[in-house]
Amino acid sequence: MLKETRTFTQTAFEAYIYMSYFTTLSLLPSGFTMLRAFSRTNGRCAFRHSKCWHHRKSVLAIRREDVNAWERRAPLAPKHVKELTQMGYKVLVQPSNRRAIHEKDYVKAGGIIQEDISEASLIVGVKRPPEDKLIPKKNYAFFSHTIKAQEANMPLLDEILRQEIRLFDYEKMVDHKGMRVVAFGKWAGVAGMINILHGLGLRFLALGHHTPFMHIGMAHNYRNSGQAVQAVRDAGYEISLGLMPKSVGPLTFVFTGTGNVSKGAQEMFNALPCEFVEPHELKEVSRTGDLRKVYGTVLSRHHHLVRKHDGLYDPVDYDKHPELYTSRFNTDIAPYTTCLINGIYWEQHTPRLLSRQDAQKLLVPVRSATGATEGCPELPHKLLAICDISADTGGSIEFMTECTTIDSPFCMYDADQHIIHDSVEGSGILMCSIDNLPAQLPIEATEYFGDMLFPYIEEMLLSEGSEPLESQNYSSVVRDAVIASNGSLTAKYEYIQKLRESREYAQSLKMGNKKRVLLLGSGYVSGPVLEYLTRDSNVDITVASVMKEQLEQLTKKYSNVTSVHMDVIKHEEELSALVKKHDLVISLLPYSAHPLVAKKCIDNKVNLVTASYLTPAMKELQESVEAAGITVISEMGLDPGLDHMLAMECIDKAKEVGATVVSYTSFCGGLPAPEHSDNPLRYKFSWSPQGVLLNTVQSATYLKNGEIINIPAGGALLDSVTPMDFFPGLNLEGFPNRDSTKYAEPYGIQTAHTLLRGTLRYKGYSKTMGGFVKLGLINPDPYPLLSSTTPPLTWKELMCKLVGIKPPAEYHVLKEAVFSKLEKDKSQLEAVEWLGLLGDEPVPAADSIVGALAKHMEMKLPFGTGERDMIVMRNEIGLRHPSGHLEDKFINLVVYGDNKGYSAMAKTVGYPTAIAAKMVLDGEIDAKGMVIPLTKNVYGPILERVRAEGIVYSTHSVIKQ
Repeated sequence: MLKETRTFTQTAFEAYIYMSYFTTLSLLPSGFTMLRAFSRTNGRCAFRHSKCWHHRKSVLAIRREDVNAWERRAPLAPKHVKELTQMGYKVLVQPSNRRAIHEKDYVKAGGIIQEDISEASLIVGVKRPPEDKLIPKKNYAFFSHTIKAQEANMPLLDEILRQEIRLFDYEKMVDHKGMRVVAFGKWAGVAGMINILHGLGLRFLALGHHTPFMHIGMAHNYRNSGQAVQAVRDAGYEISLGLMPKSVGPLTFVFTGTGNVSKGAQEMFNALPCEFVEPHELKEVSRTGDLRKVYGTVLSRHHHLVRKHDGLYDPVDYDKHPELYTSRFNTDIAPYTTCLINGIYWEQHTPRLLSRQDAQKLLVPVRSATGATEGCPELPHKLLAICDISADTGGSIEFMTECTTIDSPFCMYDADQHIIHDSVEGSGILMCSIDNLPAQLPIEATEYFGDMLFPYIEEMLLSEGSEPLESQNYSSVVRDAVIASNGSLTAKYEYIQKLRESREYAQSLKMGNKKRVLLLGSGYVSGPVLEYLTRDSNVDITVASVMKEQLEQLTKKYSNVTSVHMDVIKHEEELSALVKKHDLVISLLPYSAHPLVAKKCIDNKVNLVTASYLTPAMKELQESVEAAGITVISEMGLDPGLDHMLAMECIDKAKEVGATVVSYTSFCGGLPAPEHSDNPLRYKFSWSPQGVLLNTVQSATYLKNGEIINIPAGGALLDSVTPMDFFPGLNLEGFPNRDSTKYAEPYGIQTAHTLLRGTLRYKGYSKTMGGFVKLGLINPDPYPLLSSTTPPLTWKELMCKLVGIKPPAEYHVLKEAVFSKLEKDKSQLEAVEWLGLLGDEPVPAADSIVGALAKHMEMKLPFGTGERDMIVMRNEIGLRHPSGHLEDKFINLVVYGDNKGYSAMAKTVGYPTAIAAKMVLDGEIDAKGMVIPLTKNVYGPILERVRAEGIVYSTHSVIKQ
């Protein structure tokens, strides 16, 4: 009887403990866990004291983080491993030299360092594992980023379902109020605040101000947060001494949200000499506040949200009908904010904090009554920086469309041009939106996160992933975080599949609206054009060319590219039919073909982009283009193209400060790198050979010291060569290029007394080309004897005809005749011989002599394997300021080709062309008629975007009294 009583009492006590466990588990303080574990066996709960062994020892594994190089966190720290091992559990830790907490600390805590973790029933991590590392029918816990049906992570979810894995997602572990109970939030706030203070130091410096913030580094540069706090305090001490520049005015920081993210940021902010004020006081302190402190305000919903019809805020009504509300943040708070620390996520149908239009208004330059000096400038506008700790792209900060990274933490958002560029300089708002901030303080973040996760580890650990979910006695916190189990989405998350289906349906509709581009030509420049445009899967490209092998290579390389093998010049009807099927045409054909292409675009009302000059023949089509309502963009390459853009950027900035342009010279050339200029021309071909040759016989007009200089066509241009010594080591020469004077009006520089645009070559090029002109080789007129339908000629036979001797002639006779034609110039004769123009090699079939020479030289002067080309551009702009002093602006662009990639010429012509085409497709360029890149809305985005492709220029000035 006594034994039966003890059994009854023990059973009742264990039942009481069982019920208590599940009702109190979510309320346990950090670091505490139940001292009794449980398991499910044949429908009965069998309990064991933590110091006793279970029927089967449960195993937990901490997996290695391997998705991001900066991910040095772990979900559990050694102190948590120690508690688990003392309770009788086995803990495996995958080895990782990247993990911030050393392996020996886990070993000391009782963990086992082991690569194979297949023994574990529960595998925990911070970020998602690669699909190929998943182990079937296990329990996994990590941030999966699948609850919004994020497209990038759907393959992971599919694999989890296929392998019947039970997935616990930390993001969905919430209490009865819906608040997350497992998160890194505080440390995101701490790291984010450190980063933006560092960023402010850089931004202030770019604006002309040294500040105490310059001595604060990025969060990951500190061993722990204590060191960071000390750095912030040191900066704060300098601020308290009055060392902030007076012209920047009082600094104000606005914190959105009241959760752990915001609190973590405020914790770091408190290390500064700060004063918190109410939001309605921000306007006053931003104007008259004490420069020996900084001001902060914490923004809640009631501070900026109002109902649209009556201007009131009702929290209950807002939760039910957020679409009826609007935010006054843009008018009541943002104009008085130096730095916004955003810690809130945006939900559909709720008001945003800031839109692009808001940013445009906030970036309007501020004029102060106090004035400023050149050495002590005012800030261009009040709102300098946004730290979006939420990293919620396209969320409450509408124009935050891409997260930054720990490697590249800052970017500038220019609202006028709606572009983002990786810099702390230029116009706009400094943005920082790193999506893995806690990884910068990995040890403290791991311990903090582990304290929050630890109370729920046991119940996840004591279940098998292969067992039915219904049989598990999980607390509500854990059960509601199960995304998938036993090969299916759980009931709460079945909506994910519906989201996926909706998106796929929308994408299928969108596929029918794909943008279609016709690219004419498959030569040197086509590579970067195709590479850039095919980044957008919604763009389909057709390439038409006579070069069959090049077409085959392109279609193999790009899945959304189809090819048409044809000579578009000789098949006008087929060209017209092709144009009609597309939304935009890019012509990389010789400039002489562009009027024909433009006429087909006009007939079919299709937009056109070219990199070539806007020739008189193209200008004649202006009215027809406008009548068709299409956009025809010309001069969108290097020269012309980038030269215009760099010039106009400088000229427009000069005009903004009241300066006038007194002189403008621009020289540009595509050259072999110096080490590969080993031939008589000192030249190799990286773009249209025929275009290079024809440029040498063009006429030219330019303005020099108020006098117009005219150079006739036919080769006189080569006698107008000038040494160029701005890069003395390159031994360059330059000659005028076409009509420079015509740019005075479009550039808006009628005040200039000198206006010259020219071509750069290595010294000796012009002299050699002059020999070809003397011989009649640079002749674009039709030459029927070279037609593909006539018997082939040899170069020896053609040269005999050109120098007036009867073929066949002895080699020495021909040589002497050519030498005489060259006016006894030995270097010119050597070039003719070097190219084999006196030999028996057949002349390529062509429409003209220069066409045949171009084909021949393309074969003789290509870039060999491992050889690279080079682009050199030099703009010199003379300015006269209102004060009377003169300034010379020098803009240098030097780009080298890639040994195994694109040539410099291909990059500097192809990328601007492709970017302009994409801007037309996306509606960023919507002007109708003939367009060249002379306006800020065109050149601004292109200059920023080519920088991202490695096309970077430098500027410097010389001031003259």
